[in-house]
Amino acid sequence: MKKFEYIDISTADIAFVAYGKDLNELFSNSALAMYEVMVDTSKIEEKIEKEIIIEGNDLESLMFNWLNELLYITDTEKIVFKSFDIKIENFKIFAKCRGEIISEKHNPRTVVKAATYHLLKIWKNDVWKAQVILDI
Repeated sequence: MKKFEYIDISTADIAFVAYGKDLNELFSNSALAMYEVMVDTSKIEEKIEKEIIIEGNDLESLMFNWLNELLYITDTEKIVFKSFDIKIENFKIFAKCRGEIISEKHNPRTVVKAATYHLLKIWKNDVWKAQVILDI
């Protein structure tokens, strides 16, 4: 199963659909998709580990809060992440995120300003899916 794919929404945004066998993998793959927009995640080493706890009122608000918290950490602490150990319980994420300080070796790409609520949706057919639009 693929982890994510980018979809065409508009020229001012980047959108993706992430996949997961469960919600934990879905949220991990969504974070990876967002970071892949920003840098070459294959070049990130797991030198720093941060524990993050995020809450939401439903799955969509949880995704919105999760991605925007990661962006806040990237903006303020200059850390980019590549791996995410996530446990979701009652619309609360307990995550261990691993990465390192961003540098030129990561081939910086596009600055992501925020994850948006616009057309944000999470659903399950045979696997979990999340459609997310990033404001760039």
